[in-house]
Amino acid sequence: METHFESNPLIDRLPKHLKQFIKPQVYDDYTPINQAVWRYVMRKNVSYLSKVAHNSYLEGLEKTGLEIDNIPNMYGMNRILKEIGWAAVAVDGFIPPNAFMEFQAYNVLVIACDIRQLEHIEYTPAPDIIHEGAGHAPIIANPEYAEYLRRFGEIGCKAISSSRDYELYEAIRLLSILKEAEDTPESEIKKAEEQVDFLQNNMGELSEMSRIRNLHWWTVEYGLIGTVENPKIYGAGLLSSIGESAWCMTDNVKKIPYDISAADQSFDITKPQPQLYVTPDFAKLSSVLEEFANTMALRTGGLSGVQKLISSKSLGTIELSTGIQISGVFTNVIENEGKPVYVQTTGKTALSYREKELVGHGTEYHAEGFGSPIGKLKGINLAIEEMSPRDLRAYDIYEGEQVTLEFEGNIKVTGEIITGSRNLQGEILLIKFKNCTVTHNDTVLFQPEWGIYDMAVGKKVISAFSGPADVNSFDMINHVPSSQTIKQKKSVEREELEKLYASIRNIREGKPATTTLKEAFASVSAGHPNDWLLSVEIAELAKKEGNSDLVDKALNHLEKVKSNRPEVAHLIDNGLELIFEKANA
Repeated sequence: METHFESNPLIDRLPKHLKQFIKPQVYDDYTPINQAVWRYVMRKNVSYLSKVAHNSYLEGLEKTGLEIDNIPNMYGMNRILKEIGWAAVAVDGFIPPNAFMEFQAYNVLVIACDIRQLEHIEYTPAPDIIHEGAGHAPIIANPEYAEYLRRFGEIGCKAISSSRDYELYEAIRLLSILKEAEDTPESEIKKAEEQVDFLQNNMGELSEMSRIRNLHWWTVEYGLIGTVENPKIYGAGLLSSIGESAWCMTDNVKKIPYDISAADQSFDITKPQPQLYVTPDFAKLSSVLEEFANTMALRTGGLSGVQKLISSKSLGTIELSTGIQISGVFTNVIENEGKPVYVQTTGKTALSYREKELVGHGTEYHAEGFGSPIGKLKGINLAIEEMSPRDLRAYDIYEGEQVTLEFEGNIKVTGEIITGSRNLQGEILLIKFKNCTVTHNDTVLFQPEWGIYDMAVGKKVISAFSGPADVNSFDMINHVPSSQTIKQKKSVEREELEKLYASIRNIREGKPATTTLKEAFASVSAGHPNDWLLSVEIAELAKKEGNSDLVDKALNHLEKVKSNRPEVAHLIDNGLELIFEKANA
């Protein structure tokens, strides 16, 4: 799959399975109304957030090249982002959580390049360029926070999901698309909301991915920093929401000192958050992340790690104590005294060492799955991997010899050893058999007719994580989301309004315009009585020109809009505050 986009060295080094999510940012698709929405939100944010955001925010706006008056050109941003060691790519809405986090691990910021409608100017559940560009990008200019984000991605992309997690991702993606699209029937939104609500309340035991997504939400998206009594904003969801950034500072939102308990606090993406977590500094974020990582199968391995992979029904990897890594879809584990003594994958499997596929042990060779005993031989304290050549000879574990290996847990391997493979430390990783039979009590796990038997060597499972050890072992160019983002509809009325917005934008920028301020106001007030943002912009320019008559007309018209549409009254007032320095409109 070829996607054409402007690249750079950081993007070039992304693996193919991540590049499949990247799409071009077609800058010409942004309409004059889109540009006005960006400008309104950014002007309001910079005015308000300068008082309540972490000081990194305003500094970051300058460092990342974000302009207040223009939607950022992503690949222009990249020329500036590379100075702080990051890059940005455009994607289509929500992407799977593992992929989102893996991008972060490569120092690449994922930006949904669509922009919210004017009707959803305060907040949208759909990721958009305001949220990603104006929310995430400025804060990564802080080196300590940027390293937290990278490290979070590195650890988070290894978190094991449950089969329900992907259902929830698809349900949230669909809901965000339907809510952002214009004219979606209320019944469709209600049905999608009910599905998200059902899944959120029926996830069962939270998976690693669910728990680390909670940490991501309460820090990267909705985090506060400082003290509970006097917090500042650094979370991108708050930085990009002109409604919630003000709401979160009130006593209506409970403030909680940040710690690992946030991993068990779920969230509802469709509603304002009733509580937020406050970290004293960015160092605390990294400390909690490491504390959480210590609980993950990535670091604990063992029987529970294998069981998590089986429950996920997805591609995952276990690593044994010798360093050999088995990647595939795990379907069975035989246990003994709380330890795994045999693991089994089904379908394409690859064997690796230190994230590099072992020669001759790719998915073509192990196309039907892979099974191997784990642990020590019965009655022998010395694990196979710890045996010297003399020890191996003593136990007849030797090339060309017929041998029977009885493992703890009643796993028995009988066959003729062909050869073995060792790791860099000289420990045996693999033993290859012919004429081999593998049994567990009376159950046959492998029989001679199936061909050569490869047995992985390791006394225990030291790690289990999502995804393959070597990303090149599997074809992972297969993501097809069940829903696509919906573009705004075009109509004669809409086209006419866009032309008026374009004219006002041109007048502000000193470019040739197709209409005067007075003519534009007459057209919008007569032909588009429900629109409010253009009249705010006209009032701004009329004030700048000293045209008090037009200012008065615009303000009188906006009073009528507020009366007819009370839900936008505060947006109008907020816009006018910026122009008239909080004078009553």
